[in-house]
Amino acid sequence: MAEIKNISEFKSGNYNNQFQYKSFNPSLIHYDWLVDVPELCSLVSEADRLLGTLNAYSYLVPNVDFFIRMHINKEATTSSRIEGTQTNMEEVLMKAEDINPEKKDDWTEVHNYINAINFSIKRLEALPISTRLIKETHKVLMQGDRGERKNPGEYRTSQNWIGATLRDATYIPPHHNQISELMSDFESFLNDDQIHTPHLVRIGMLHYQFETIHPFLDGNGRMGRLLITLYLVNKELLQEPALYLSDFFEHWRSYYYDNLHRVRTHNDMTQWLKFFLVGVIETAKSSIQTFKEILKLKEKVEQKVLPSISRRQKNAVDILSILYRQPLISVKDLMESAGLNYSAANRMISDLVELKVLKEFDMMRRSRFFIFEEYLNIFISQPNYRNQNLFMEPNNNQ
Repeated sequence: MAEIKNISEFKSGNYNNQFQYKSFNPSLIHYDWLVDVPELCSLVSEADRLLGTLNAYSYLVPNVDFFIRMHINKEATTSSRIEGTQTNMEEVLMKAEDINPEKKDDWTEVHNYINAINFSIKRLEALPISTRLIKETHKVLMQGDRGERKNPGEYRTSQNWIGATLRDATYIPPHHNQISELMSDFESFLNDDQIHTPHLVRIGMLHYQFETIHPFLDGNGRMGRLLITLYLVNKELLQEPALYLSDFFEHWRSYYYDNLHRVRTHNDMTQWLKFFLVGVIETAKSSIQTFKEILKLKEKVEQKVLPSISRRQKNAVDILSILYRQPLISVKDLMESAGLNYSAANRMISDLVELKVLKEFDMMRRSRFFIFEEYLNIFISQPNYRNQNLFMEPNNNQ
């Protein structure tokens, strides 16, 4: 049975002398952590309530898998952008052959992330979250030219760091010979059903620990953020993978990194968990609002716009289902997805353009593309994040 410890007494670890540098040696975290900070208890309660509401909306929305695909596209775009990838949602929705060659590598990285999310969620049907699942998912994440030299799917066997060189690094993770023990402890804490630490606190601590261990040569940030949603689905806090924190982390990027690093420098797990739980709360609110706007748009289009198409209304309803999955489309795409000939597909797109459901999207390509802009804007509009006073000004003198 795991030993009980208080969150407020968390000790992050210490530095080990290596050859010409010091690496951080994180403490093991497989304990039964008692949440002894009232403010954290309140945040956990609010976050749990909002996740319940989000789950209810995931049942209310018809064909919810269509919209989950868009959530995943947005998460992949944003999580990759945190690491410096420059791809927007419109480009993510394009096919590989329609992407400018200079943007192909960035496009591939984002699609690797999409594939990794879908792969890992499917893999949960056969495996718990474990070293095996983490490695398999990382291998999918790191496919392609950029990742193939970074030992995809394998924990590192050399030192890594955050910074240009070891000498100017802002953070040097543990030596590679410690990874086996640290990740075994990580996996034990993640899957121990006998401890009473609330799941949202546990995944907050696990995310910190994963980023601190930095077990892979590359892709640790994206993999660590992916694990948050994977954990919530695995523990059935989410019925559908509809909550992703990367947009919140990207919006408050400096505080994301500062609060993670503050745990290491000040043993301040409480501050990190405040930030993390506020992220869950604000992201859940944003996801609930997204579902509300989807329902409102569906009602408007299906009840007020489509009846204008009269004889082709049935085809239009079917095509809308395609547009919810693929809101950037060409006549050729519609022919392939709906099984229509060129004349019928072109006529249907013309009708939807005339009704202002679609508009032409200028991609500087020979093929003409059309965008379901009102729908796409639901996902790419910037949420109005609040509660920032809870995490923006940690006391750096403690």
